[in-house]
Amino acid sequence: MRPPPPLLLLAALAAAAAQPGCPLARGPAGECHGPWAAHSATCVDMQLRTCSDVAYNQTTFPTLLKHRSREAVESSSEYILLSVLHHLLEGQCNPDLRLLGCAVLAPRCEGGHVHRPCRHVCEGLQEACQSAFDAIDMAWPYFLDCGHYFSSVEEGCYDPLEKLREGLDADEALPSGLPPTFIRFTHHSYAQMVRVLRRTAARCAPIAKTYSIGRSFNGKELLVIEFSARPGQHELMEPEVKLIGNIHGNEVAGREMLIYLAQYLCSEYLLGSPRIQRLLNTTRIHLLPSMNPDGYEVAAAEGAGYNGWTSGRQNAQNLDLNRNFPDLTSEYYRLAESRSVRSDHIPIPQHYWWGKVAPETKAIMKWMRTTPFVLSASLHGGDLVVSYPFDFSKHPQEEKMFSPTPDEKIFKLLARAYADVHPMMMDRSEHRCGGNFLKRGSIINGADWYSFTGGMSDFNYLHSNCFEITVELGCVKFPPEEALYTIWQHNKEPLLNFVEMVHRGIKGVVMDKFGKPVKNARILVKGIRHDITTAPDGDYWRLLPPGSHIVIAQAPGYSKVIKKVTIPARMKRAGRVDFILQPLGPGPKKLLLGPRRIGSGPRDPPGGASPYGEPEDPGWEPLGGRRQPSAGGSKPWWWSYFTSLSQHKPRWLLKY
Repeated sequence: MRPPPPLLLLAALAAAAAQPGCPLARGPAGECHGPWAAHSATCVDMQLRTCSDVAYNQTTFPTLLKHRSREAVESSSEYILLSVLHHLLEGQCNPDLRLLGCAVLAPRCEGGHVHRPCRHVCEGLQEACQSAFDAIDMAWPYFLDCGHYFSSVEEGCYDPLEKLREGLDADEALPSGLPPTFIRFTHHSYAQMVRVLRRTAARCAPIAKTYSIGRSFNGKELLVIEFSARPGQHELMEPEVKLIGNIHGNEVAGREMLIYLAQYLCSEYLLGSPRIQRLLNTTRIHLLPSMNPDGYEVAAAEGAGYNGWTSGRQNAQNLDLNRNFPDLTSEYYRLAESRSVRSDHIPIPQHYWWGKVAPETKAIMKWMRTTPFVLSASLHGGDLVVSYPFDFSKHPQEEKMFSPTPDEKIFKLLARAYADVHPMMMDRSEHRCGGNFLKRGSIINGADWYSFTGGMSDFNYLHSNCFEITVELGCVKFPPEEALYTIWQHNKEPLLNFVEMVHRGIKGVVMDKFGKPVKNARILVKGIRHDITTAPDGDYWRLLPPGSHIVIAQAPGYSKVIKKVTIPARMKRAGRVDFILQPLGPGPKKLLLGPRRIGSGPRDPPGGASPYGEPEDPGWEPLGGRRQPSAGGSKPWWWSYFTSLSQHKPRWLLKY
């Protein structure tokens, strides 16, 4: 049974009775015809609440949809749709679609003339957001028809999304006399963070670039800065690392550490640091300083030193993002009981999409599917310790229970790589922050600390090739500004040391006898029941502890290849181990030895995506698994929410 609609959705739908929002001629499916023609107009002040944040102050009546008054606009089904669209689409394309719709419902009026929004902006949004409408079985709104209500640049259009970039593109000059390598050890607002990251990428353009992996529920870009010898592309056998901060909005030290780290990497590279140049020339590093920018705004409004333990922790939907990922750990424990079943690269259960999934969570999952990450760290606050998977106890009733992964040895090495060079984590005082973890070396198995489901680290390990740890940076979640420099000094070396750990173990390419890469081939290590898979180029990376290992490569249609490798204790560069697979000979196909996958079909990610590598459909949209088209010709689930809109219902939203 579907959960009740959001309060805002019910309030908006109950607030007004809709008028026929398209008085022009309609087609047989209810679509609206007839473009608006430019004309001189009388400009009036903008008084529409849903459109209060557009980049202009005046509109005109009648509008492009022939609404002749503010009251007519506010009672229209088009306007009500805009007011609830972010709930219907669960934060996707918000606020972009709302601002685009406002440009039609309340056109921009300046100097007695109406300005149309740009057609190319509309077309770009439709391409990006069509899948979100398809996922809830809703037609693209007629008033966002890019060919009717929009114009070209040559015709003098304007960008209705310019407000989203306001204050983000402008550079912020450094105080006079300071070198460009200067780092401000201060808290950064969202706009300041974006400016610093973009300015840093511009300074180090040959090795850095910024990109967005999506938007928060309130529409803020989830901005990543990437460092690589060839930013923007995966290089063969170059491992990929991601560092994520601010997953809880009120835990801000990680956010600032990654902003500082970005500037540090850029400056040190330009200054010729051998260590940093070697690192960036051999590693692709992705920094996401803020996964929860909406929660940060709530916490920052209270300020450092005044923030409560939970204010701003959740995102704008009141969801804890580190409890919002699919619970694959429970499925792992079930699969692990059978030795003949694979327990890695577990697909996402279909029922997961029936719940509330944050757009920030979806953005991380889609990011993981398009980039072959090897190593990751999530930076938190509230204690001083490094934890590693599993975070969920193998006995759910046990709140604290040691629950190791098959890769327990390498996870402990990864955690120690951070903790052993952190001066405060190595401080011998038991009365300090995190002193209760001193006897454990300031590292701990997550479930042995406290057990919880839906965590990002467990999901990384069980759904992909990526190994992720969780770093708690200190007991004060929102430290005062004067403490930030010291926190940076404590964490700079641990961050670098941890990233360098991605070069431990082995790497190589799996190819056929003709030299063609074999993607999604399996790399097995005897004694470790967790396989990794090759990337589309056939390359792989397998983090391994020192010692001798039996490594097996196999893929459907090929005979398996077995090699023995020895990793010295002090080896700091991954050993290269390539595999050439021979096709199976004629006759009955031999089954691959090793665990098999069972029951994955119903739990496969929607959109035809493979759970083992890149999505088969580049436009994979998780929401589609939750909002399937209605069967038997019945109306979609959201239609009942519009039945209170009088006899003029928005049938133009129906696809069938």
